[in-house]
Amino acid sequence: MRRADRLFELVQLIRGRRLSTAAWLAQRLEVSERTIYRDVADLQAQGVPIEGEAGVGYRLGAGFDLPPLMFTATEAQALVASVRMAQGWMGPQLARGAEGALSKILAVLPGLERAAAESVPLYAPEVAIDATTRAHLESAQHAAEQRHKLHIRYRDLKDQTSERVVRPLACTYWGRLWTLTAWCESRDDFRTFRVDRIEHLEPLNERFRDEPGKTLADLLRRIETEMTERSAAVDA
Repeated sequence: MRRADRLFELVQLIRGRRLSTAAWLAQRLEVSERTIYRDVADLQAQGVPIEGEAGVGYRLGAGFDLPPLMFTATEAQALVASVRMAQGWMGPQLARGAEGALSKILAVLPGLERAAAESVPLYAPEVAIDATTRAHLESAQHAAEQRHKLHIRYRDLKDQTSERVVRPLACTYWGRLWTLTAWCESRDDFRTFRVDRIEHLEPLNERFRDEPGKTLADLLRRIETEMTERSAAVDA
């Protein structure tokens, strides 16, 4: 990849996320972290408002944008495949939204790219989720977006029931089931709950703000650290 193309792609990656670490950017662009640090410094020197620093992460400052780009045939195919999978996995509201967004994208594609995208031979049947689990999933997703705390009654694998107040951080699909990742105020730590084992879920009026040590980014860093330490112990 030419350096000019890499710099352009670097800006695209940074503007597409709230915070991008040098390690993640290096992996996506298949270069070293040192190269990312140098490229970011060069972009900043050219006036691109990239905020952040090494070891923390980068984000694009407000008010900066690039002209819209046309999707390649492969990118358009990926979008179609993603929407078809999402329609089977997500709730009705998000599925309809994804389909509507895709329709707008397809409408502006050139004929050949549009034909290639619509003919991608990949489909995903609807995941069999009972009505209660789907309703809990949609409520949890909405609460995570709106930063509302949740009161849940949860039955674990030992059939023990507990009442919790949690801060919903993310919902994750594992191929057969959905889980809710949250900061549990009852346990003062991160917890993951199977959505199909939530017996009662009630969004609370109380909102929460990101606090150090209680965010999804903190959990991901903890997992990454534990994996690194485990790998180092195996290699030792």
